[in-house]
Amino acid sequence: MKNITLNKVLVWSGLVALVFVVTFFVWWNKEIVISKGGFADSETQGLASLITGLECNKALRRPVAVMLAGDLEARPLSGISQADIVFEMPVAPNGITRYMAVYQCEEPEEIGSVRYAREDFIPLAAAMKAVYAHWGGEHGALTKLNNKILDNIDAMRYETTAFFRKKTIPMPHNGFTDLDLIKKKSEDLSYGLVNEFEGYLSKTEKIEKRNLGNIANSIEVDYKKPFNVSWSFDSENNIYKRNRNGTPEIDKNNSEQVSASVVIVMETKSTFVRDQYIRVSVQGEGTAYIYQGGTVITGKWKKDPAKLDSRLIFYDSEGKEAKLLPGKIWVEITTDQF
Repeated sequence: MKNITLNKVLVWSGLVALVFVVTFFVWWNKEIVISKGGFADSETQGLASLITGLECNKALRRPVAVMLAGDLEARPLSGISQADIVFEMPVAPNGITRYMAVYQCEEPEEIGSVRYAREDFIPLAAAMKAVYAHWGGEHGALTKLNNKILDNIDAMRYETTAFFRKKTIPMPHNGFTDLDLIKKKSEDLSYGLVNEFEGYLSKTEKIEKRNLGNIANSIEVDYKKPFNVSWSFDSENNIYKRNRNGTPEIDKNNSEQVSASVVIVMETKSTFVRDQYIRVSVQGEGTAYIYQGGTVITGKWKKDPAKLDSRLIFYDSEGKEAKLLPGKIWVEITTDQF
């Protein structure tokens, strides 16, 4: 009888010890992930974003790509400094630009002004494996999106549940959203919301030494005025700071100047479509200038035109995939005409 009791004690002691060891192992490795059927949230500090290479407790979450206005009347934008990567390009013959800001790690209190979908941004959203949030869109873009070419959330359908208007701002620049609203609507639409973006290569070694051949303290992006953009290098913080038409680009949410660790100027071609539209080529290949750490290299960009969700890849001067400094990324898409 004593032996049976002793065996039970030993068994229970062993089970308790096993539970303790497993719990300690999980805690030590910081790999706790909670998924409730929607966006995946890592509750650890040990994972890095595959976009920025920075530690990110939302690294397993599917990115959200939001269309933002470039109009003078919409400045300053809300949440633009908190995006992990931003794509900008001209969209009309007058030179006005639009932005697609992609969010994963940070959660701005509000994002806007939200504008409509453009066909040329769809392959970029698909490349990021993102949910695409927009306020209506041009006819061609809406036709594709309504045919479910890409998971998207349109404010023309979900204005009161996933987007909102601010009465203090004139239309059409008063449309806003936030990631909680987008997440909830994404769950309602049964979108797959775990990150599938393959990511970019992060640079772990030191940046190349600055010399007369590669030094880049400033960047001029020749969009038409007043949409022209410049970046100035802040050597103390190893980042570039953004200006529009000679004025610092400020985020309305936090009153901070927009900055990036990496700025990529991506050269491509465009064609005139009609009065307010041009078509910009974002699939294929072309020259890319990669600015980071106060230096620049001339490389290439490539995106498989046969596959909508193929990754947009940047290559260095040796033809290898470029390694990017950890931090936020801006991609400035320039064209030969606008």
